[in-house]
Amino acid sequence: MYTAMRSGLGMPLALAAMAGAGLAIQAPGGLFAAWGIAGLLLLVYLPRSRLALLLLVVATLVGTALLLARGAELPRGLIGEDLRLEGRVTAYQAGQPASRLRLTVDDCHPLNPGLPACDALNEVRLSVYGGKALAVGERWRLTARLRPPSGFSNPGTFDYRAWLWREGLGATGYVRHAPPPERMGAAPDSLRQTALSFLDSHYPEGVGRRWLAALTLGADERLNDDDWALLNASGTTHLVVVSGLHVGLVATCVLWLMRGVARCVTPGRWRMAIWPWVLAGAAASGYAWLSGLEPPAFRALIMTLVGLWVACGRHAPGPWQAWWLALSMVVLVDPLSLWRPGLWLSFLAVAWLIMIWQGRTRPQGLKGWAWALIRTQLLLSPMMAAAVVIAFGRLAPSAPFINLLAVPWVSMLMVPLGLLGWALSMVPALAYACWGVFEALAVVLHAGLNEAVVAIPQQVLPIWQRLPVALCLSGLALVWGLPALSRSLRGASSLLLMVVPFSLDAPTPVAGSLRVHVYDVGQGQAIELRTYPHPGHAADPGNGNRDRMLDALEDGAHEDLRETRVLYDTGPRFVSGFMPLAGLWPAGQMFSRVIVSHGDQDHAGGVAALAEHRVGEWLAPRGERIGHSSKACVAGQRWTSGGVVFQVLWPPAGPLDSLSANDRSCVLLVRLGDQAILITGDAGRAVEHRLLPSLPEQIDVLIAGHHGSLTSSGPAFVAATNPSQVIFSAGRDNRFGHPAPEVVRRFRRQGSCLWNTALDGAVTLTMTPGVTPVLMAERQPSWRRGVDGGCHGVESRP
Repeated sequence: MYTAMRSGLGMPLALAAMAGAGLAIQAPGGLFAAWGIAGLLLLVYLPRSRLALLLLVVATLVGTALLLARGAELPRGLIGEDLRLEGRVTAYQAGQPASRLRLTVDDCHPLNPGLPACDALNEVRLSVYGGKALAVGERWRLTARLRPPSGFSNPGTFDYRAWLWREGLGATGYVRHAPPPERMGAAPDSLRQTALSFLDSHYPEGVGRRWLAALTLGADERLNDDDWALLNASGTTHLVVVSGLHVGLVATCVLWLMRGVARCVTPGRWRMAIWPWVLAGAAASGYAWLSGLEPPAFRALIMTLVGLWVACGRHAPGPWQAWWLALSMVVLVDPLSLWRPGLWLSFLAVAWLIMIWQGRTRPQGLKGWAWALIRTQLLLSPMMAAAVVIAFGRLAPSAPFINLLAVPWVSMLMVPLGLLGWALSMVPALAYACWGVFEALAVVLHAGLNEAVVAIPQQVLPIWQRLPVALCLSGLALVWGLPALSRSLRGASSLLLMVVPFSLDAPTPVAGSLRVHVYDVGQGQAIELRTYPHPGHAADPGNGNRDRMLDALEDGAHEDLRETRVLYDTGPRFVSGFMPLAGLWPAGQMFSRVIVSHGDQDHAGGVAALAEHRVGEWLAPRGERIGHSSKACVAGQRWTSGGVVFQVLWPPAGPLDSLSANDRSCVLLVRLGDQAILITGDAGRAVEHRLLPSLPEQIDVLIAGHHGSLTSSGPAFVAATNPSQVIFSAGRDNRFGHPAPEVVRRFRRQGSCLWNTALDGAVTLTMTPGVTPVLMAERQPSWRRGVDGGCHGVESRP
């Protein structure tokens, strides 16, 4: 390490590590042959190519680690099979109706013979419904059903599949009750678990205990959903994750203390003593280990150790060399960290601190240090806000002002008091006194964050606005952080940068067009249809117009000049209670109509998630209970918006008792000029046959009935509709085998282009008068690219 630091190898090592990661992820053809030839050439010219050989070795190590991580996923042939797992619980979170655990797998094998091996699995995430409580550190043998990492793919939403990847999880699933799980070994002695158990048994439940566990022991799983929502909304999540703030604080406190001791012991030579720095590094290492050495703590430890080396002044490199070296070490030890936003947030923050303080004199006195803290926080906040906007799409406008008070409040008061309480735990009275003050400070902080969030709430930015806002925030930080700019120039630039992103208009389709999102909600259906009237039409400019729209809807008024936003079905609600619809939009959306095709949970399960949105009118078949007072969905209903005609084709008026729940489905025909979209819900073949006389000659886009089941999409219906595009809304690896292979082949023989949310993610359709409909997939498979207009080789898998 010393040689690397002295010779400035930090940047080449980091770039080599990232190059190895990039090559491993892309894995171009001939990669291994080219890599081997490069290694042989370097061996031949070894005396003159030691640096190149070192960089190749680094790239090889990182690339190999990532290739092994890619190979550690569950084979697809084991989806839904009973697997016997044995391993150690590394994380456990109790909950209702399911608890979550993370298992490090030591042994895995299928219970049925003739199936692929699963011994490459390293870590899995499991749900446990009822049964015994598990504890971190225990060894268990259990039976589970797993699936490879996957997640919903919708515009601007959380990418669960990517999160599983960067966490190193090779499969997800649930624990089977038969045969029952067996505990194979108790948890080994762990100082961290002992401390958490002591806290649970000696300290009452509440804000104080949760925050004490998170801030001092890295047990952020103790925080509840309300805590996380508050921290996210206030932009203070970094305060409770054991990271650079906490590890650096421990190292700094120990360093000051030990240097004070050195000054007393060796007054003439205390400045040259190296042992205070060594002890500070040891203390930081011990604290990071005590907190579980999770990726943020591990990353912070490496950066702290390198920082201590730089600050000690003994043959140390410059700050930028140290920055690159720390980055290369983190990536080399943990290649998956390249996909964790926390890595880039941390290193971006440190890089910006280096830039704004390099060349400046050291602050003097209490006033100087106080101003330095304020200046640092004010300059750091917009840059960090920009990074958060890019990574998560969230903007907490109050975060700079909150952090100005919260950072010293937590780092200078709460964390030292919490750690002091642990240091005095052998004297309970003193420990409880420290923790009592800690809890009082935590309650004050909690209340203050709540007040700030209510006064200035967090904003979830639309996708189109995120990049402009991030660029303007970064520009704002640069304007005030870089030297040699006049105050007048800084002021004018700041005003411009703050105004520009919020003066931009949202990009919209061509006036008079229709945009349809078929969302990826698993084994269910949720479709949003939105019209964009011509200029001069009432395009919903504000809440007042929304109120008038609602009044007009309630009065049954014509909507010809109004923008319409229709939601057809609301997706499923899973056993765990999760509803995909809840994560698609921020609260406060406006829907002119919500049509629930029928009461099955895969279509109506997300109705409860619409409680935080405004709905003008609910439509559902007569007799279906959807949790809202709804108007009956009856054939013949019709409304228009900006040239788009919405027409209900089914069910008929009169009693529906003779029809099954599926055959009661509301069938919606949407027309824009001579283009048509048909949505049939779960209606079966008998209903399809009765619909044929009322259908137009050509259906451009068909949302396949019943997720592609054999009960729908009969031969006569497929031939009569002759759809150019067919979209299946189905769950990945669903147990029903939707869409059915016969249905897929039936549409392919008709010449239709097929899309499947299970493979493609959300599908977005844009219709414009006189233009061929344009479809785009959120998850674009490699076999679609550039072949036959995106239609070749898209047959779905059963």
